[in-house]
Amino acid sequence: MTTSRSITVGRDARRSVPHRPVRIGEGRMSAIPMRTTDLPTSAFGADCQTRLALDVLSGTWTGVVLWTLRDGPLRPGELQARIGGIRHKVLTGTLRRLEQNGLVTRRRYAEAPPRVEYELTGPGRGLLEALSALGRWTERHADEVLAAQERGR
Repeated sequence: MTTSRSITVGRDARRSVPHRPVRIGEGRMSAIPMRTTDLPTSAFGADCQTRLALDVLSGTWTGVVLWTLRDGPLRPGELQARIGGIRHKVLTGTLRRLEQNGLVTRRRYAEAPPRVEYELTGPGRGLLEALSALGRWTERHADEVLAAQERGR
């Protein structure tokens, strides 16, 4: 059983953010596992396109927002409530970056009051497999990483 703990991440390093355990990656990945020997030696060079996914996912809340949108479109208030611990301004910035990268679409409805929904695009949905793998890695190694961070303080 996973317990709740406070962790400190990214820009929120000045304050402790309550962390609610989320189960990511239930099910199996359909892709064939890649061995590191399958990658060219320049796979992560400065001009390599492989780095694109790392750059896109580098935001503190990016993966969380993508994962939360996996079941369909949501309004910003619904996203914020489901995620918990994210400020409105940070969520708005994350959604704008995801939209600029073509990972989510923003749908505005012409009604009063105005309504906006965000939904994953094909490329955004394609990142769910990678997030699932990261979730499994976290389940296996989170305690070790957190312990190493504590030793380094």
